[in-house]
Amino acid sequence: MPIKNRYAEMHSEISAWRRDFHAHPELLFEVHRTAGKVAEMLRDFGCDEVVEGIGRTGVVGVIKGRVSDSGKVVGLRADMDALPINEATDLDYASNTPGLMHACGHDGHTAMLLGAAKYLAETHNFNGTAVVVFQPAEEGGGGGLEMCRDGLMERFGIQEIYGMHNSPGLPVGHFAIRPGALLASSDEFEIVVTGKGGHAAEPHRAVDTTLVAAQILISLQSIVSRNVNPLHRVVLTVGTFQTDSEASNVIAHQVKMAGTVRTLDAQWRAFAEERIRDIAEGTAAALGASAEVKWNQGYPVTVNTPDNTVYAAEVARSVSGEVDDEVDPIMPAEDFSYMLEERPGAYIFVGNGDSAACHHPAYNFNDEAIPFGSSWYSGMIEARMPVGE
Repeated sequence: MPIKNRYAEMHSEISAWRRDFHAHPELLFEVHRTAGKVAEMLRDFGCDEVVEGIGRTGVVGVIKGRVSDSGKVVGLRADMDALPINEATDLDYASNTPGLMHACGHDGHTAMLLGAAKYLAETHNFNGTAVVVFQPAEEGGGGGLEMCRDGLMERFGIQEIYGMHNSPGLPVGHFAIRPGALLASSDEFEIVVTGKGGHAAEPHRAVDTTLVAAQILISLQSIVSRNVNPLHRVVLTVGTFQTDSEASNVIAHQVKMAGTVRTLDAQWRAFAEERIRDIAEGTAAALGASAEVKWNQGYPVTVNTPDNTVYAAEVARSVSGEVDDEVDPIMPAEDFSYMLEERPGAYIFVGNGDSAACHHPAYNFNDEAIPFGSSWYSGMIEARMPVGE
């Protein structure tokens, strides 16, 4: 199952789709143009069913195999949304919308899955049902969760599901995957420290919230260095620190700080929240102030099911022969994790070559990756539901 010849024939066509999506980026759930074009194309391909509005603006296409007596249903997922970043590429097809760009390659993911859908609708060379899932709002909106809450798995009978993301730095044509935790969870916290404002010349008449908050910030770093098993990964970052005063001769009445916590294990995720609350509240109380902690639980850990990871790696190996099936996990988060909590499956990386990093204003998806990605997507359907079973 090498790169399919059909994708060589379709390469310029799929690239054109991708570049059109790139020129017209949309945020979160507001992917109306993108979703509309995806649904129109799926209908033109001859999908047996196309449903819009799953998870608000998600699109699902159903393609039945040459035979369907296996009863198997396999899902493939791509994300459609862009990012609030000003593009700095000077491409002919650069973003037409100031302040928005496809800086993470979702335009490429969508185009590759459309290419796979067209091929599968032409050939029907499998025994079962393929479900292609086009998801909104991966970039912080939890579109994967919204689609699951909207009955994605149950409504379409999905039994296992697979997803893909491009990887800058990984050579084009190479794949990378691992069983178990592949991407981290991502939670956000805000700590509001309240004391007693006053004059900088009379600190004894005030409760210095800047000092208290600074002590909390430093102490939070002890969670990773002194509380977490060194063999496990936890990243804690305070990204903002702001007083309610801009004057140098004022002791602020209140200080706010905010940050993120990323882990690869649900145990340490819960532990980090508990310790942040303990440190913030305890430190503030000891210094005569108070601290309120607000916790915003984000995406869970993306966990590949072991058996399905093997299946995904086997198909990738048949496509290119270049597969790292024990790649190190990384600490960004991905809301495909919600789908993997509902069904077994796997998430894989495909090489984007020597490009700018994802979320960088100079990033661009590499169209040379398209035949590999589309071949893997359709290959998963043919391998998991072969004709003759």
